[in-house]
Amino acid sequence: MTILSLVEPLLFTALTILAVSLVAKRGKLILKTIKLGRNEKLNGQKIERWKNVLLLALGQRKMFRKPGVALLHLIVYAGFIIINIEIIEIILDGILGQHRLFVPVLGSVYPILINAFESLAVLVLLACLVFIIRRNLRAITRLQSTDLDGWPRKDAFIILGAELLLMSLFLVMNASDTLLQERGQLAYSQHITGNFWISSMLHPLFSTWSNEALSVLERTTWWFHIVGIYAFLNYLPYSKHLHIILAFPNAYFAKLEPSGKMENMPAIQQEVIYAMQPELAPPDGNIHAPRFGARDVMDLSWKNLLDAYSCTECGRCSSACPANQTGKLLSPRKIMMATRDRLEEVGRAVAANRTWQDDGRSLLHDFICVEEINACTTCNACVQECPISLNPLDIILQLRRNLVMEESNTPAEWATLFGNIENNFAPWKFNPEDREKWIQPT
Repeated sequence: MTILSLVEPLLFTALTILAVSLVAKRGKLILKTIKLGRNEKLNGQKIERWKNVLLLALGQRKMFRKPGVALLHLIVYAGFIIINIEIIEIILDGILGQHRLFVPVLGSVYPILINAFESLAVLVLLACLVFIIRRNLRAITRLQSTDLDGWPRKDAFIILGAELLLMSLFLVMNASDTLLQERGQLAYSQHITGNFWISSMLHPLFSTWSNEALSVLERTTWWFHIVGIYAFLNYLPYSKHLHIILAFPNAYFAKLEPSGKMENMPAIQQEVIYAMQPELAPPDGNIHAPRFGARDVMDLSWKNLLDAYSCTECGRCSSACPANQTGKLLSPRKIMMATRDRLEEVGRAVAANRTWQDDGRSLLHDFICVEEINACTTCNACVQECPISLNPLDIILQLRRNLVMEESNTPAEWATLFGNIENNFAPWKFNPEDREKWIQPT
């Protein structure tokens, strides 16, 4: 037994512990940040909720409104989930200092699994190339939007590049491994009953390599493959691709009420009651007046914040938004991205100071402007089109409620409408005593 054979498992184990610790730390911070939102009870109807998980998150039902793109997305998604099942063996091999530990256990089933993984790896490579071409050569409006300028656009290409690299390393690793097995190298002799069809096609590329060079190639690709997976795992919580994980809880906790239903604030109703019947107000005059609507991320519910972290940045919401498509400033995708940006800023501050200290900034005005909020028609198209049923409209409504009720910040047309409702009990400027006349059809 060489020193290298002793050191390698220890080094790998330390790397594994470090990678898992870092991703757990980041996950804990994200969970803590989401919990900064106000409480919202979303339970009951468990059958419908699990149905959403299976159909929306796992089955990607809404994606299949466009079957071609949906199939490519499903291939990449399945590749991420299924192929990485193989890392179970890699991790155990690394920790125990073994090589293809599952061969004796699975026997003839082992090459069948690897061939399935390799076939899927090729499909993932092709799908990622198609996605890169679509983003660069095809003029798809939602992918060319200024919403994605800067880091969001780079993030998409980093993920696609990482998938290409990981799948390529996987195939080259298997090719060099099986070629060494064919040459009867003792360390690679696992008595695999069957061939790896796709990686075997790469053998001619390395047929002139010496056994030593092939061993170096196999070990190098093995290490880069697992280190790449660990790096990807730790990059994921900082990326929009966190939706790979958060889509499942988000689908489970999706609101099941009709999409057009808007929530009232009991506190507002109570304020009206106190104004009309002062005798019902607390005798000490200590009336707790909550913030109406939302000004910052802490005023939103934890579900709104989970939505922000779950956003895929696909832009289907903005493509369906009539305000956006007629040139208004509103982009539901940008609403979600801005909410996440502010949430990250607040989360870092809370983590650093152990409590929230007002920084003089807020989601409303500093990240999302009044013009965006007022452009919304509340048509629910963004909610309907979102592949994982996020709800940008709920955030918009809460921000707009704050604008109207706490800042009295409304367009002139709205002020007239509100005045008519207050004075005439209807949106129109007609005397309520003449109601029976003006409600009659002409």
